[in-house]
Amino acid sequence: MSKKLPKVLKSSLIEVHESTIHGKGVYASMDIPKDTCIIEYKGEQISWKKALDRHPHDPTQPNHTFYFSLSSGKVIDGNVQGNQSKWLNKSCEPNCEAREIKDDTKKKHVFLFALRKIKKNEELFYDYRLEIDGRLSKTLKKEYQCLCGMKKCRKTMLYKS
Repeated sequence: MSKKLPKVLKSSLIEVHESTIHGKGVYASMDIPKDTCIIEYKGEQISWKKALDRHPHDPTQPNHTFYFSLSSGKVIDGNVQGNQSKWLNKSCEPNCEAREIKDDTKKKHVFLFALRKIKKNEELFYDYRLEIDGRLSKTLKKEYQCLCGMKKCRKTMLYKS
């Protein structure tokens, strides 16, 4: 059953600048209440095959992408037709969560919601929960090292369900 797509905050209520965690980050330019829909993760929706053909966007950082997997098997490539959402960094103790929602045409969208009240100037994070097939070796975990620095940090962006 499709749902009405949520209303998102005006993009002027968040801003992108350098992050203390990694590269660029997205910050609240005002207090954001819990359960607020902050932004849609936008980009071109493509197949995994096409995503793998495009990979890596930056050969100097082969594990850095703006891909977001959908349950349909498609991928949102935030590097093509994307928006500020691609700059949200990962945390093991996030203040946002990604929710997949279908529109009336059954197209899937991803929206980021506040898990708790987010204070003005606070960086926005969600848990990427990157999944891979096979064993999580030490080498692989290091290649996808998490830099969030939280008390319960998994030390990797990879997630084994």
